[in-house]
Amino acid sequence: MVMSPPVSMPGVYVAEVSSGSQAIVGVPTAVTAFLGRTRRGPVNTPVLVTSAADFDRLFGGLHADSSVSYAVRDFFQEGGSQALVVRLFNDDDQGPEDFRWFLATVPMLVNGDVEQEVFALTAASPGGWGSGLKAWVDFDDITAETAEAIGEAGLTSADLFNLHVALADRRGEVREHETHTAVTLRAGSARALGPVLAARSALVRFSGASGRLSPTSQTAGVAIAGAFDSGRLGNSHYDTGLNALDAADIVNLICIPPDVRSGDTPPAVYAAAAAYAEKRRAMVIVDCPAAWEKVAKMGELAHIQATEVGIEGLAGRNAAVYFPRVWRTDPERGGMPDVFPTSGAIAGIYARTDAERGVWKAPAGQQATLSGIDGLDHALTDADNEVLNVRGINALRTFPHVGSVIWGARTLRGADAFSDDYQYVPVRRLALYIEESLYRGLRWAVFEPNHEVLWSQIRREVTTFLLDLTYQGAFQGGQASEAFFVQCDSTTTTLADIDQGVVNVVVGFAPVKPAEFVVIYLQVVADGGR
Repeated sequence: MVMSPPVSMPGVYVAEVSSGSQAIVGVPTAVTAFLGRTRRGPVNTPVLVTSAADFDRLFGGLHADSSVSYAVRDFFQEGGSQALVVRLFNDDDQGPEDFRWFLATVPMLVNGDVEQEVFALTAASPGGWGSGLKAWVDFDDITAETAEAIGEAGLTSADLFNLHVALADRRGEVREHETHTAVTLRAGSARALGPVLAARSALVRFSGASGRLSPTSQTAGVAIAGAFDSGRLGNSHYDTGLNALDAADIVNLICIPPDVRSGDTPPAVYAAAAAYAEKRRAMVIVDCPAAWEKVAKMGELAHIQATEVGIEGLAGRNAAVYFPRVWRTDPERGGMPDVFPTSGAIAGIYARTDAERGVWKAPAGQQATLSGIDGLDHALTDADNEVLNVRGINALRTFPHVGSVIWGARTLRGADAFSDDYQYVPVRRLALYIEESLYRGLRWAVFEPNHEVLWSQIRREVTTFLLDLTYQGAFQGGQASEAFFVQCDSTTTTLADIDQGVVNVVVGFAPVKPAEFVVIYLQVVADGGR
């Protein structure tokens, strides 16, 4: 019912009326989770980073012993824009984390004599990087006017100091420096050191004051030895990292590079990742086993199987593997070339393709170029490509005047023997995109009266969403009736369903499948044959 505005004299009146529309909005498609060891950063917590600079600041950038740090770099280099980094840390064989601390001192006036207030700082996260931390204080520009400007009752210039924190690398060169001005050890203050560091520092945290020393006892912050790096990761660490992703709002792609770049991610880890991806409507981008290169060099590619990565059955719909690995120069090892896994770069190309063309476009072909690499670890021939393709393994190829590209678009259920509905990566990803968008976009319908009015509204909103995808070229067919259908009525939702509070919506769509095989017919016509 439309309510009329109050009227008191002749004229034209305007009233805003709600349309009742609940538009379904498409979800992101390339939010990529990365699991592995990093130089520093929060542990077992998904942190969204939107650039390589973000990753450097929060996780310490490239680290020679961190495969995932290179994968994140490759992701952004190839066009990715949203990465969820979950830092994993193994301290099972190390000492207690209490060793990650050092002292800093603040000269204080006590009964007219200068004494030093000692407080403890810890590295903001575990890791050997903490051994490079130094801290010191000064009173530059701390005056009575400074305290007055802060405006806290009872706070004087004698309560304030500036804290400096520096992080040096193994060569002693300062990599990062922070200054926290006009802070205090007074509890409850808006300038209290603990809350200030928790909110603003990427390097240290406050661990409390520990009494006063004489002026000669200590004159500067001193790092305490004992900071240690993570040990090698086990399956349980990856399980913890996958479970940590529950805190993330959305995950579209999952990358778990080998803990050691020359090694492999354990099959059990990939199996768990694929199961998790099914639950989150995501895809796992799998790094091929290192042994496949040896098999390829012996000319025995026909002996490898996609199931060797550990993902079997229908879970393979939510995963894709690419071969071979790539050569890159390593800035952390003096620019020496080395072989690297490719999952981060592949994820970046997924993201780039989504942005340029849409999730329904295969992340493969001449536009799916791998930038910044020195070459592929194995040069595949057309015959090799055929062997891999029928097994659901995607090839990376190098072509003249084009460069190195992704030359395959199959899921791990893409082997010819399976004849699976989700044989192709873009078809599977489009289905996941539609499912997640409808799942989120129809939440408004929960607890609404379950009858034709609701069903009609659901049909209308879902149809509008799918029509937009049709116009963008996501489906086969030149008109809506050929591209998709939506059913939500008494035929899908029975009286028994209604009694149980269930609304059933049936959606079908005709996906655009990649043109893997372009067949050209040529005919030579003899002179006078027309």
